Amino acid sequence: MIDLSIFTTAEAWISLITLLFLEIILGVDNIVFISLTSNRLAPEKQHIGRKLGLAGAMIMRILFLSVASFLVHMVTPLFTISLGGWERPISVRDLILLLGGLYLIYKGITELRDTINLADEKQEAQTGKPGGKRIGLPQAIATIMVMDIVFSIDSVITAVGLAEHLIIMILAVVIAIAIMMIFIDVIADFINHNVEMKILALTFIATIGVLLVLDSLGINSGIEVLDMHMEKLMIYFAMLFSVIMEFLQLKHKSNLAKWTIEREGDED
Repeated sequence: MIDLSIFTTAEAWISLITLLFLEIILGVDNIVFISLTSNRLAPEKQHIGRKLGLAGAMIMRILFLSVASFLVHMVTPLFTISLGGWERPISVRDLILLLGGLYLIYKGITELRDTINLADEKQEAQTGKPGGKRIGLPQAIATIMVMDIVFSIDSVITAVGLAEHLIIMILAVVIAIAIMMIFIDVIADFINHNVEMKILALTFIATIGVLLVLDSLGINSGIEVLDMHMEKLMIYFAMLFSVIMEFLQLKHKSNLAKWTIEREGDED
């Protein structure tokens, strides 16, 4: 039986709000990745792909949290890498971050190269069909679920350390995923219809990949804010600044286009 009496305490609600905030903040990179992955689906399957991908990610996180005792062993060193005077114990967590980071670097760079070289547009011009490599719905969902482990591993371990009750951790995950489901279509469509945002998102994904690789090797400042290394927080702020700048530029272009049309109408 689940003991719901814990919600009569202020500590439980503080833990829930804190975890919910962390899940949403740390889920930004996951949302961007899901948006880019679902873009490779057929247009009529993109909506359901995003929803099912997030639902699958939620299931993975809940299963992850349900084996909290296993998470403790994920940071236990399996072996040690020694290079000169540098040594680094490698754990299961480190291997997951390393492999996931390398995949994100590969994904971000290859997609960025194709976008800049107009690969999709050229293919569509030659074949008359929508450009871009299409993937199936099962492949997209599986990719999103697997990569969610990479994105959420640190936040899940943090959740286990912050909250004593499993129900609080699961509730925070469910609410955070529900919020993501509300906004994922808007974010994905906006990225897809604005190439500047797509380039920014791909650069962000590749950069996060680099940070994950460095983190797996223990290369970081050691300074943590909001349970994130300072480097990742700086990337998040840089991303936010860049998004704001792109919004302002898009607004300027929109206003300029409207003003040009109105001026031409007045001249006629």
